Amino acid sequence: MRKEYDFSNARKNPYASQLKKQVTIRLDEDSIGYFKSLSEEVGIPYQSLINLYLRDCAASHRKLNLNWK
Repeated sequence: MRKEYDFSNARKNPYASQLKKQVTIRLDEDSIGYFKSLSEEVGIPYQSLINLYLRDCAASHRKLNLNWK
């Protein structure tokens, strides 16, 4: 490794706006357990599975049918 690096010609990451953003969300134990067990079956981290599911819902404009009685 060099002792010094020259970053004068460096440029910003053009994909930085597409990176994931960290948020805090409260999920119940059953939901987390479901995604964790599913993640073991398919070999994908459970947080990535939750992200994929939410992305699919957003892409297909899926809405919950909530009826309060």
